[in-house]
Amino acid sequence: MRRISKLTRVAVGVASLGLVATACGGTSSDSGDSDSSDKGVAIAYDVGGKGDQSFNDAAFAGLTKAKDEFGYKTADIEPTEGETNADKEQRLASLAKQGYNPVIGVGFAYGPALKAAAAKYPKTTFGIVDSVVEGKNVASLVFAEEQASYLAGVAAAKATKSDVVGFVGGVDIPLIHKFEAGYKQGVADAKPGVKVLSQYLTQTAEEGGFSSPDKGKAAAEGQIEKKADVLYAAAGLSGQGVIEAAAKAKVWAIGVDSDQYKQAALAPYKNYILTSALKDVGGAVFALAKSVKDDKPLNGTQTFDLKVNGVGLSESNPEFAKVAGLQDAVNKAKQEIIDGKIKVNTE
Repeated sequence: MRRISKLTRVAVGVASLGLVATACGGTSSDSGDSDSSDKGVAIAYDVGGKGDQSFNDAAFAGLTKAKDEFGYKTADIEPTEGETNADKEQRLASLAKQGYNPVIGVGFAYGPALKAAAAKYPKTTFGIVDSVVEGKNVASLVFAEEQASYLAGVAAAKATKSDVVGFVGGVDIPLIHKFEAGYKQGVADAKPGVKVLSQYLTQTAEEGGFSSPDKGKAAAEGQIEKKADVLYAAAGLSGQGVIEAAAKAKVWAIGVDSDQYKQAALAPYKNYILTSALKDVGGAVFALAKSVKDDKPLNGTQTFDLKVNGVGLSESNPEFAKVAGLQDAVNKAKQEIIDGKIKVNTE
């Protein structure tokens, strides 16, 4: 039976965390012992790497928060093109050997590699985002993406004038299906009859579904041609292309993971980013780092949902409050999800 530890409530909002530079870790040979005492948190990025203004940058924000509050040394390592599970395992093991604790794999793709690395370094706490990995020294950091996406769907239904909205998924996998399912349900509940156009960019991450803004832009342009006037992308770096296309056509975009209205790289398009479905990856990273610092390392499955502000919907764009009925509808839906009156679909 899987051991489920009590959920920490230390999560902090992604949108509030600053982004500053950190040092990168090096490489070394594997062994079961680290070279030094605990240095602090280290993260290994998912596809798209730092600078995606979304998923990976949210993780970086959590690392930065831990560095600033605890005086940690930190490391953040980029993925390489065409890498294998063995490459990922070596990266994680190298960070553990250097003395980083916790070591976090950002993304489900780290599953097999992290399980192997954690077995080799039982005194190091490992974390993985968006996947469940068994291990006494592993914390699986998972999110109720469908709940945030439901709220995004409510916002889209209230904002649309054409009664056609779009969803762009990066890769056709169960994780992204959660985003789509919640979004569609939110749209349907808020305004029956609104049509949702859905498109996935690729079948596998290796094909660039999470790292190709050009693919996202092309998909968005196709949906806009079919009268979609609100577009929600769950596509990592590719989502930047969706936002660009929406801004060019002067229709609404809904961001994901981070508050994309506030991302500097997206400033030219911010006026067309109505809201973002938030996923507090930064808060989860910080919570795990704090638990290790407090000598009470989290393990088992840690679920971040609306009840603990682990997911949510941003309201940074002043236009959000100007859309008729939007604020009240989102607030009502959020409370009903928390109270269990609305059960959000995951597929």
